[in-house]
Amino acid sequence: MHRQLIFALSTISVILSGLFSAATAEDYALVNGRMFNGIDNKVTENHTVFVSNGKISKITINSEPIDANYTVIDLEGNYLMPGMFDVHTHLSTLVQARRALVSGVTTVRSASVKAFEDVALRELVRGGVVAGPDVVTAGVYVTPKLGETILADPRLAVLAGGVNTDEELRTLVRVNIDRGADVIKTRGTERAGLATTDPRQQVYTERQLRVVVEEAARQNVPVLVHAHGDEGARAAVLAGARSIEHGSYLSDETLALMKERGTWLVPTFVTMNEMNEEQYDHVLRLRAKYMVPQLERVIRSAHKMGVKFATGADNYYDNKSTNRISVEVENFVRLGMTNFEALQTATVSSADLLGLGATTGQITEGFEADMILVPANPLTNIEALQDVLMVISNGQVALKRIPFGVSD
Repeated sequence: MHRQLIFALSTISVILSGLFSAATAEDYALVNGRMFNGIDNKVTENHTVFVSNGKISKITINSEPIDANYTVIDLEGNYLMPGMFDVHTHLSTLVQARRALVSGVTTVRSASVKAFEDVALRELVRGGVVAGPDVVTAGVYVTPKLGETILADPRLAVLAGGVNTDEELRTLVRVNIDRGADVIKTRGTERAGLATTDPRQQVYTERQLRVVVEEAARQNVPVLVHAHGDEGARAAVLAGARSIEHGSYLSDETLALMKERGTWLVPTFVTMNEMNEEQYDHVLRLRAKYMVPQLERVIRSAHKMGVKFATGADNYYDNKSTNRISVEVENFVRLGMTNFEALQTATVSSADLLGLGATTGQITEGFEADMILVPANPLTNIEALQDVLMVISNGQVALKRIPFGVSD
């Protein structure tokens, strides 16, 4: 990343620290809760979870004494679980980040923004200026036509005519990584959300996608590929993509190839299903009547085959959409997963996709203190995810709605 950018972000952090109260960085003892740790298919009781310096420092039984240095939070019998992951987002503002966080999402992977806003947000969260969520950044989209994104960096001026040749593709990948991208997003097919495009139409060839994957791999950076259609998705898998995003029309043959190669599926079902709603163009609503059942078939088949899943909502977290990871998980259950399997897609599995499985995604001593509190057992009542009572991100209490009663 440019030194100038780092200096600018540091300056912004100082300025924003006077405007935003992210949360207090304290040591906490969480008592009287029930716990789903993310890795065991059960809920346990009678634990105290200690949080120090942003991490889960220890987990003990409730009867042990608590040092006076800890702020005690009574969980009132509610259910503590790992914070959820949204691995396909387009967060570009602090307000959007806050909406994601209070919905129970403590880690996101960007699926591209217009001008590296995700990189700035990542640095603000790392600096403790805002409470979270943590951001794995993608920078700008590696796509044939950049449009307004051409303004994101002066070096992109040479791509005004398009991003198609090997050198053009490499240039955009290099600029992204230089600006701080942790992953690269590119496309295998057209969009589903435009009435003028067919989402099954392949865009980049296998060879072009391999150029992107290999250039990113020089810096040990993985690639996620937008792909609805089977041809474009298969090309992406063969080219070495880390994950296929959407996958609405994937064949069983391509799913089997994904299983063989360890390629992840991020279906973003909630956003595809949203096209059935009235605010969408009639062409898109008609498209959804066929496409959404196709994606349901894909999810069922992929689950049966043992393809690896992660959760993404393809969401800008605006003030209208109800697309949330909690709803994605609920749909996974409806489409054949057990509650435990679906919960793991949003926690430990998504952490593994992002290469963060050794640091977050479960409630374990030494892991990051990324946890949420819900009012019922999510292993038996998946709808409990819709009603998040508390969010702790990087050890900071970002949301706390309990207790509901008041004392005299």
